[in-house]
Amino acid sequence: MMRSLILTVSLLIALPLWADEIAVPPGQGTLAKAIAGATSGDVLTLDAGRYDGAITIDRPLTLSGQDGTVIDGLGDGTVVTIDAPDVTVKNLTVTGSGLNSQNLDAGIKILKKADRAVIENNRLLGNLHGVDVHGGLDAQVRGNTIEGTRNPRMNDRGNGIYVWNSPGTLIEGNSVRWGRDGIFSNTSRTGTYRNNLFRDLRFAVHYMYTNDSEVSGNVSIGNHLGYAIMFSNNVVVKDNLSLSDLSHGVMLNYANNADVSGNLVRGGANRCTFIYNAHKNLIFNNRFEGCEIGIHFTAGSERNVLTGNAFLGNRTQVKYVGTRDVEWSFEGRGNYWSDHPGFDLGGDGIADSAFRPNDLMDHILWSQPAAALLTGAPVVQLIRWAQSSFPATLPGGVVDSAPLMEAPQIAVPDEYTEMEAEAVANRDESELDDFDINDLSSH
Repeated sequence: MMRSLILTVSLLIALPLWADEIAVPPGQGTLAKAIAGATSGDVLTLDAGRYDGAITIDRPLTLSGQDGTVIDGLGDGTVVTIDAPDVTVKNLTVTGSGLNSQNLDAGIKILKKADRAVIENNRLLGNLHGVDVHGGLDAQVRGNTIEGTRNPRMNDRGNGIYVWNSPGTLIEGNSVRWGRDGIFSNTSRTGTYRNNLFRDLRFAVHYMYTNDSEVSGNVSIGNHLGYAIMFSNNVVVKDNLSLSDLSHGVMLNYANNADVSGNLVRGGANRCTFIYNAHKNLIFNNRFEGCEIGIHFTAGSERNVLTGNAFLGNRTQVKYVGTRDVEWSFEGRGNYWSDHPGFDLGGDGIADSAFRPNDLMDHILWSQPAAALLTGAPVVQLIRWAQSSFPATLPGGVVDSAPLMEAPQIAVPDEYTEMEAEAVANRDESELDDFDINDLSSH
């Protein structure tokens, strides 16, 4: 028995030694012919030049290109389909997929049971979907440049990376621009999506029914929405940047037990953060600045913990309508508020007085927008003075019993600041009408 086991292990170790490296010249049908004649484990090295798609890789192979190696689908279907485990595709330009949304045409598609695929250092240009991870386990999509279609209607475009029912997917170090969503993850779990750059998209990261996963270290610049975590549980959202995104920086929609930390949202979004029917989330050490609304809580979101966050220069720091007080400090540590004129006589970094970011007039203005005409009226100022002098007259709402005296700092590299300025300067106002946060029926 032991001898048989040793022989089996020896054969497995020796197996890669049998693989060949096969040079494949460009031309019509040359790549499909090379795949058909290859043995599992072979490495197909593609010279510079154009190769016709569509191709299907139906055995464990490596396709490796160089500058100028292009696989062109000629506008029909998916360009490269992976239908075997342990396939690597790297250093190629893949272009020319079809535009059939029903068939999910893509530059590269990873099918069910095509486990452990590696898609690395490729350029995927002008395809409907860049990479479609469609059922394969433990896929890795690393270091690719993905530029999608630029159909005038954003919702008719495809996603940079589409993950469906593909547990264990790693998406790392990619640059995604144009198209619809940077990453759309649906009905999956245990994925890690980190250190990617997203520009000129609808959503940078869009989660639907994706549990037990991580979104970290990503950069969203000038998109309609940064990070939309929807109908998903146990998600870690940390150390991401949302720079001049239009609608929302971070959104938790029917998302529970998330850890949201170390994120920066800045620059003109309607809401830095939107919490809708989301419960038992830990939201800490984030920085929300320069938005119309710093954070909007609604739809009965309960048992969330907020501590160590900074709310700076938002027109409305918090929008929360409720009949009871909700405490936004934890274990004696609250949040920083740029409009809180607090003192710290004890020198412990905690303000000596509690802070309420909203008053009765805020509630009136939210429910009756026309009342904004009275904002400067003496009666409004009198009501606000009375509430500050007699806190018992305040309505239910957010209370921070231990406001911080200093805001957490989150640095932004110069290259991203330059991209942010470019996105704001080049923003096409006509695109603003092609987006509705409530219209999520098409993905």
